[in-house]
Amino acid sequence: MVSRRALLIGATVLAAPRVAVAQPRSAVPRLGVLAQDVQPGLLETLRDELERLGYVEGKGIVTEVRNADGRSDRLPALVADLLRLKVDVIVAVNTPAAKAAQNATQAVPIVIMRVADPVKAGLVRSLAHPGANVTGVSFLPDVLGAKSIEALSQVVPSLSRVAAFYKGDNPGALLVVTETERRSAELGVRFERFPVRDPSDFPDAFTAAARAGAQAVFVMDDGAMTHMRGPFLKLSSQRSLPVASIYKDFAEAGGLFAYGPDLDHVYRRAAYYVVRVLKGAKPSELPVEQADRLHFVVNLKSAKALGLTIPPALLLRANQVIE
Repeated sequence: MVSRRALLIGATVLAAPRVAVAQPRSAVPRLGVLAQDVQPGLLETLRDELERLGYVEGKGIVTEVRNADGRSDRLPALVADLLRLKVDVIVAVNTPAAKAAQNATQAVPIVIMRVADPVKAGLVRSLAHPGANVTGVSFLPDVLGAKSIEALSQVVPSLSRVAAFYKGDNPGALLVVTETERRSAELGVRFERFPVRDPSDFPDAFTAAARAGAQAVFVMDDGAMTHMRGPFLKLSSQRSLPVASIYKDFAEAGGLFAYGPDLDHVYRRAAYYVVRVLKGAKPSELPVEQADRLHFVVNLKSAKALGLTIPPALLLRANQVIE
């Protein structure tokens, strides 16, 4: 026979409100990397830094990489796949990936990088107080593009018109182009915008740029544009147009200049944020960093092919000179 006391205790338990219990993390944390385009060398940098911080791949952490191969439309499905795997943290590489992750979850911490102005992009409330599940490393768009245009103006005689190429579905790229256009106007340089979707858009865009009198090209090289840099640089070379970019991939592949964040350092800082979150820090309380290590690359080989002379003062500023 069940005692009256046991019945009372049982009734009390049944009547008590249910409390949601957070799912405990697995013994080995799972990291999801969501990228518009994966750069293997930089992915290894992320893993190396995680190992240095005590999270060895396969033992202390498992990394799941989802690569959109330059196609932003694939990102929602890829982040959904990561969430099905119950990743503990998502590293989102550039603005489209960050927005896709943010739209998919408000619970899983998101560490961003290669994002232009996350406040304007609607990813965080402020840099000092992100306020939700997003934090990481970003850059302000008004400086980087302007530095590239300044460099072009010292090399291209009487520079007055630049064609700006960018991925039309990347809001971060549009921010950079808009700010660079504003700063370029102060130098007396006019921007002609050419949003593109894929390499099939390049021939018509370059023809229109030539018709507009463009003397040089500025490319906002997000993951998608980096993925398409081969055909892009081939066409710019055929039209003898010098190319300035944000990241060094374009300069190393044949562009003239690159001025932007040192991505090796950015990926290492992203690893730092991942570790902080895995150890219990809340993204909402981790201020967003501004990428403060900038890299200026000059490709002398491309300058020679274009018949351009690089002033010695500009070479002295370069972190890397390609000969």
